[in-house]
Order: sequence, then C-alpha cells, then structure tokens
Amino acid sequence: MKYGFWLPIFGGWLRNVEDENMPSSFEYAKNVMVSAEEWGFDTTLIAELYLNDIKGPEAPSLEAWSTAAALAAVTKKIEIMTAIRPGFHNPAVTAKMAANIDHISNGRFTLNVVSAWWEEEAKQYGGIFTEHDERYDRTEEFIEVMKGLWTQDVFSYKGKYYELQNTHLAPKPVQRPNPILYAGGESPRGKEAIVNHCDAYVMHGGTVDEVNKKVGDMKDRRAQAGKDPFQSFGMAAYIICRDTEEEAIQELERITALKESSAYAGYKDFIGKSELETQVKLYDYSVSNRGLRPELIGTPETIAEKILQYEAAGIDLLLLQFSPQLEEMERFSKKVMPLVEEKRKLIKN
Repeated sequence: MKYGFWLPIFGGWLRNVEDENMPSSFEYAKNVMVSAEEWGFDTTLIAELYLNDIKGPEAPSLEAWSTAAALAAVTKKIEIMTAIRPGFHNPAVTAKMAANIDHISNGRFTLNVVSAWWEEEAKQYGGIFTEHDERYDRTEEFIEVMKGLWTQDVFSYKGKYYELQNTHLAPKPVQRPNPILYAGGESPRGKEAIVNHCDAYVMHGGTVDEVNKKVGDMKDRRAQAGKDPFQSFGMAAYIICRDTEEEAIQELERITALKESSAYAGYKDFIGKSELETQVKLYDYSVSNRGLRPELIGTPETIAEKILQYEAAGIDLLLLQFSPQLEEMERFSKKVMPLVEEKRKLIKN
C-alpha cells in the first residue's frame, strides 16, 4: 500500500469547521511536504480549483501548478500529483510545464486529469464549461496532444478543439513515455475516456464492497479495450484516529454537525454537473471527496484492519485527508502505518 495525502491548499477539508489551524500558505504547505517525506508518505495530490470549494469562494487558496513546481524543488522522494483541468489550459503549454516540473523533481511529477464540475468557477475564471460528455471529448484531445508532444520530436494535431502544426517540445519529461496520468470518473463516458487514455484510476471514498466492484469493472473495461492493466487504483479517505473508539466517534460528530454556509457553494454544481454512481448527501459533503464513506475512523487497530480490507479489494494507493494536517499525519504515520505492515506479515505467515 502506498500512502498519499491531499495537500491542504484550501485551509482544510471540513466544511463545518471554520478554522482548522491549517493556513492556506506556501510555508504551511512546504512544512507538510517536508514532514510527509520524513514520515514515510509516498504521494501528495494537489487539487486545482481557483475558488475555494471547502471554505467558500471568498476564502483564500493556493494555485496548484506554481505550488507544485516550488515543492518539487524542496523535496527529494515524494511523488507530486497535480490536478489539471483541460477547460482552463492550453494542452501544448501544459505539456511543456509538466515536462519542466518533471525535471525539477527528477521524475516525480504526475497528473490527475479532471474534466471539471463547478460551473460558477468557470464563469469567474473564463474557463470552458460544456455539457458533461463534451467535457470528456475535450479531455481526450487534450491528453492526445500532451502525449504526442512528450513522445514525438515534431508533432502536429488537428482535432475538434485543438490544432497544432510542427510543434517542438524539449526537453522531454524524465518519465518515459509520459508522466503517470491519474483520473477519476463514474459516468460511462468518463470511464471510457480513462480506460483509453489514462494510466491509473482514482476514486472518491467508498465502502469496501463498492470499491471492490469498481476495481473489477475498470479492470474488465481495460482488458476489453486491449490495454495494459492500470498501474494503480487509488481512493480518497478521511482519517479519524484516536486512542479509543468513543473519542473517534465524538470527533466524527463534531465535524459533521451541519452548518450550511458559503462553504457549500459548489454543492449543487457537484451533484448536478457530475454523474455520480453514489448519491451524495450533505453528511458526505461535510468532508470533501466522500472521505467519510470508507469509515477509516477509530483506533489504530481498527483503521489498520480496514486498510488491509481495501488492499484486498484492489486499492494500492490511499489519498488521505487529515485535520489538523500535521498533527494527524504524524499520528497516522507512527501508529497506523507500522501496524498495517505488522498485520500484513501475520496474514502472510
């Protein structure tokens, strides 16, 4: 199991808690990253939103790609997965930027391809926002352009959305043939695009049974398309680790006491503009990315056992959320990660 975490560029993950003691600053993000390497985390995911979906559109948040480049220069081992939304970017320029950050990081830069869902944000920032399936049509062309530039000396392309003539890109990325492309999607059109163009599949939080079925479905789709197996299956989850089950439940109740506010500005767009397999309720939305659904909540023993269940279901990457970030990441790294390894060895023996 690889352990990743969402970088706290929004000031936290809890829509019902105003101040999580996680400032939206580069200094805090850098502290989290450097500490994460020391504690044994493998990956970080840097979300890309120009408005703050967690604390409300008026709240501050960090820009993903400039943050990724800066963090690539001050870290040594951790994978830096950064979201990219085609409706806000030029694919050729994106390919150039990605290759450059891949060199800064010495081959540690990967992308999470997101077809976007927040219509209001697109209006404010001049992004292209179309009907659901058309967003994936654009995404497929976007990826084709990036891959072409990363692998060919001179690349030309003529599609519905993008056109390039005799384009050069050098240096190429460190990773060959391309940086890993992660993506998540639950609609038939989204899955089709991911199967045909991406390297790894990431999911919102789900139960063990839900995730097991999704992994099996995507493996089957990949095989039917005649593609190599996905390199990784990842899942988002929020961690509440306490010494007793009672303390963990008390914390769960605290963070899910619903207080509808501007922090829920994107709620209707999220459930209306995405085609989700699982109905999202306000309880689920109190923590981003359905992070409570896996129920990684309780004592270190409880959480370690549940992680092994997800590993058996096909998950090899956890993209975790914590609050407050540094304190809870350290607790997880020291109390849960070693316990998972111990239990895995006992199972094998």
